[in-house]
Amino acid sequence: MPWSVAPLRLGRSWVVAPDVRTLRERWNRLVAAGPEEREELFRPSRARTPSSSVAALPGQRTGTVRFAREAGPCPDPVRLAHGPFDEQWLLPDHRLIDTARPELWRVADEHQLFAVEQGYVPGAAGTALLVTAALPAGRSPAGRPGRIRPLFRRPGGEEPNLAPGLLSWLSERYGREVGAPEMLAWAVAAARPSPAGCRVPLPADPDSWATGVALGRGLLDVQLRGARGGERPRLPGGRRPYVRAPIPARPATLAYEPGEETLTLDGGRISPVPAEAWDYQVGGVRMLEQWFTHRTAAAEPGALEAIGPAAWPQEWTSELLELITVLALLAAREPECAALPGAGPLLSRTALREAGVLPVPDASRRPASVLDHQEEGPEGQFALL
Repeated sequence: MPWSVAPLRLGRSWVVAPDVRTLRERWNRLVAAGPEEREELFRPSRARTPSSSVAALPGQRTGTVRFAREAGPCPDPVRLAHGPFDEQWLLPDHRLIDTARPELWRVADEHQLFAVEQGYVPGAAGTALLVTAALPAGRSPAGRPGRIRPLFRRPGGEEPNLAPGLLSWLSERYGREVGAPEMLAWAVAAARPSPAGCRVPLPADPDSWATGVALGRGLLDVQLRGARGGERPRLPGGRRPYVRAPIPARPATLAYEPGEETLTLDGGRISPVPAEAWDYQVGGVRMLEQWFTHRTAAAEPGALEAIGPAAWPQEWTSELLELITVLALLAAREPECAALPGAGPLLSRTALREAGVLPVPDASRRPASVLDHQEEGPEGQFALL
């Protein structure tokens, strides 16, 4: 997947929240403030201040006047993969984001999937590659930058982001049709972390390829959680986590009782929670602990980050129950992933060069020219094309 994009750099944490209502309240608080208070609440950076002149993000109908003069309603928040297995909401306003990566927004649609490399952490447990249907922020839990690799270079699922000639060559080698979805499925199952980035070996044996693709499809279904026409994840045998004791209004601690397979949020209790779900890590960080921290960490009084729900919302409980299921299902497939592709010989770089797949043309490493709609520039201006 030669075209890759660096992680987003938001610049201010208040533009992201686990619920839409919080973002709307923060926006309303900001636009109601006077000039000096607005400047302070905004949290200016070198890239963005209330006086910055910025174009709209592709596909978003947000204002382009300088934010110091903004008085309109809050734009509709969009789903953001804020971190591994942690979907939140983002204010899609280019005036509020230091580095939004507009090239990603141009290709984000109902057909797109994003493969997100997880930053390499020596000796740390966890997967090397995750996939999301939401726009990804791209930051790994340990703060190490990875890369974001869209599956398609253009909207509408057009032009796979793969080395030219790779799919046809693999189809001939394996004796079956190989498309972009199959390549992504294999990558999710077989990816390995390395100091130089995510590595995806290719098997020489067609049966090994078929086994890995089938495994990867199952992993994708779990990671996508019903997006792109899939089913919501469920544990086998009818086993599923339940709330055994109500979660309090403002839980402050999260703990796990392995003997009872119980997750405790102060007085709240959820079970059964498989130990594999509790121990699931990415970049050496437990996913359940990070998810909880993102929703309960204290914020500076008076800052926009301090605006949030007065009590634990019911939808957070539903998200937590699903997250437990997702992590348990992925952990159960880890031994199968570990066995790939070591069962047989691999295709070499020399073979890829002889087939003309490598080296990848420079043009394939750059974003495609996508001009399917007008993009509003600063102060409402449109470019003449």
